[in-house]
Amino acid sequence: MVHFEERSAVTAQHGMVTSPHYLASEAGAEVLRAGGSAVDAALATAAVLAVIYPHMTGMGGDAFWLIHDPLSGQVRYLDGGGRAAANADIGYFTDRGMQEVPFRGILPATLTTPGAVSSWLAAHAAYGKLPLPRSLQAAIGYAKEGYPVSDRLAGWIQHTQADLHTLSGWRSLFMPNSQLPAAGSRLRNPALARTLQAVAEGGSPAFYAGEVGQSLAAFSQQNGGFFKLSDLAAQQAQWGQPLVGQYRDLTLYQTPAPTQGFTVLQMLKLVEPFEFHRMDLLDPQRIHCMVQAKQISYHDRDRWLGDPAFADVPMDMLLSDAYLDKRRQLIDPHHALAWDKVPSYGSLTGDTVYIAAVDAQGQAVSLIHSLYGAFGSGMVDEATGVLLQNRSAYFSLTPGHPNALAPGKVPLHTLIASIGFKQQKLWSVMGCMGADGQPQIQFQTYSAMVDHGLDIQQAVQAPRWLSGRFALGEARDTLHVESRLGEQTLAALDQRGHFLNRWGPWNELAGHAHGITLDPHSGLRTGGADPRSDGQAVGV
Repeated sequence: MVHFEERSAVTAQHGMVTSPHYLASEAGAEVLRAGGSAVDAALATAAVLAVIYPHMTGMGGDAFWLIHDPLSGQVRYLDGGGRAAANADIGYFTDRGMQEVPFRGILPATLTTPGAVSSWLAAHAAYGKLPLPRSLQAAIGYAKEGYPVSDRLAGWIQHTQADLHTLSGWRSLFMPNSQLPAAGSRLRNPALARTLQAVAEGGSPAFYAGEVGQSLAAFSQQNGGFFKLSDLAAQQAQWGQPLVGQYRDLTLYQTPAPTQGFTVLQMLKLVEPFEFHRMDLLDPQRIHCMVQAKQISYHDRDRWLGDPAFADVPMDMLLSDAYLDKRRQLIDPHHALAWDKVPSYGSLTGDTVYIAAVDAQGQAVSLIHSLYGAFGSGMVDEATGVLLQNRSAYFSLTPGHPNALAPGKVPLHTLIASIGFKQQKLWSVMGCMGADGQPQIQFQTYSAMVDHGLDIQQAVQAPRWLSGRFALGEARDTLHVESRLGEQTLAALDQRGHFLNRWGPWNELAGHAHGITLDPHSGLRTGGADPRSDGQAVGV
């Protein structure tokens, strides 16, 4: 018998917003109540999170969108990935003896431009109903007047301060008077309030070419960074086509390359013949097969994935039945798959926010937004209050690799978002944070709902596992497991040769998943928020 935390799903008739912080979800719901669209609500939620959840997201990061348009019935993809500066060069790093792009500091902060704000404005231009200042109103207020420090934010400031306290901009924002803020205290970012106000009034040009852009470019140049004003001015979000796949009666849309969305579709198809719906949710054989499907899929990711404008990503082949039938033969029903047989080189480390919004008309937004690492690069331009991401640390410095650094290129992105349909009707809007864990969490959540009948809240709070390493010192075949999986299941996985790292019953490192489902008959929206976050689903 599976015991879940005593949190029930939230149901509403007209609209729903869910995110990893209750104040952000409420800001989005208020925009829906004011007559805004799902895009308006997602913008409001994302902007508030950029202020009050700065360890996970911000205006200096990237974003990727899936948007369901109820009028056309289409799902559209919006790429808000930042691009490498014109002077980006592998030789810059290798000449200095670097084997990888640094994780912190001015180099990763400025090697790629911030892409999220461009995507905000593109989404609003296409689907916004309310003036942009209305959607950014709550975020401006929190930045100007102050926001409450949650337990988790206080914990992440304490956890990262040893690495980041020497960076003056970070220290000024998050350790005022050189003191660690306590949970329940208040932090402010008045410079970010001015930046948000500038974007509200002047749109994308205000951020990428106006005073904000000029300040960011000067900050980069004065500190020995890469991007210049011309790089910022060239940043433009791009519309494209999502990926689509089938798992039992679920039609699932995912974000395409350079994101890793295809891995979710691969994993689901790899395990479909095993008929999980005939197994228990915590059956060790089910988890055993899922872990191997993850390993196989991530091998393909690390071998092929990159920016499709620069690399040939053979997506049709990777998602073909013939290819997956062949790859499925690698799954060993009795023993853990040897990691060096199907290698992977990623890391589970990464911090991100996911936002789902559905309005009364059936417009749906699945939005993933991130700085990559906790507090991104740690570099803050104090004149604008913008904390810059470190996503460029994901670039490869190996010439010829699909993800090799090049000017104007978007790095491989762990960020993914999903939208699902059943019987040709919108059914799910779901995503999560967790870097390399994101596809694994979507995989587990969708299987829990489709195969085992869990509702969205039960699915996101179910006992979770993550395969991979959180740090370079860990084995790549480590299987991190929450103890709520049960001792019988864990013992059986151990017997099958999985290298277990046993967590407690709940672990924030297992990721934050959130989502909304729609009943095909009543139209009721049901929202779920991960108890591992500060999140909440708010209905309208």
